[in-house]
Amino acid sequence: MVSATIITSVPSFVSPEQHSEIVRATPGSFSDIPPVLRHKEDDISVSFDPALEQFTAEDGKSGTLYVIESALVFMSPTGRGFQIPYPAITLHAVSRPQGASPFIYCQLDEVTNDTGGDLENVDMRELTITPKNPASLDPIFESLSLCASLHPDPNMSEDEDGDDAFIAGDHFETFTGEDGEELSEVGRAALEHLESIIYDPFEQRDGVNGNSNGSENECIRDESGDR
Repeated sequence: MVSATIITSVPSFVSPEQHSEIVRATPGSFSDIPPVLRHKEDDISVSFDPALEQFTAEDGKSGTLYVIESALVFMSPTGRGFQIPYPAITLHAVSRPQGASPFIYCQLDEVTNDTGGDLENVDMRELTITPKNPASLDPIFESLSLCASLHPDPNMSEDEDGDDAFIAGDHFETFTGEDGEELSEVGRAALEHLESIIYDPFEQRDGVNGNSNGSENECIRDESGDR
């Protein structure tokens, strides 16, 4: 199962204000309420390594990013985009390389069936998200972290030790370099920014595209779920 699904239209969503109005009206079923949009950003470029099938470099050249509580979504003017469920995002961080545009770096789990049919192999795909406006980087990251916190890993036990993880998230796993895993040059550059730069990205924000507090936001949560 690939982490990203190709789409041709943006999934339905509501703003936080619309969500509040719907809830106050006491709908017949709360499960029918569309997910909340936490951030929307135009002029975004994205790239996958390895490349995502049916998603071209032209598709990723420029488009709109939607950080929705149900999934991370990108839509290109070409009419093609993708959506990624948050449990598939095992790592996300901000990278600010010298002499290059800052970006958000993500590791994605690619789960495939073993040849035996029962066992599963987990491969890794890398995603970079580069906004044209560098000031939008931290708000995107914080919204992504907030939405990811809403989707904890159901397989993670409370007493499971997460001390080996350098990235945060109830469902996030660390990159260990074992089993032949190897980061790309972009990935290595991103991970250089992770050590000793930890902050709390889960300050509640009102509305879509809440204002950033200007802090250096370059690492997410610990797997153990500790705050």
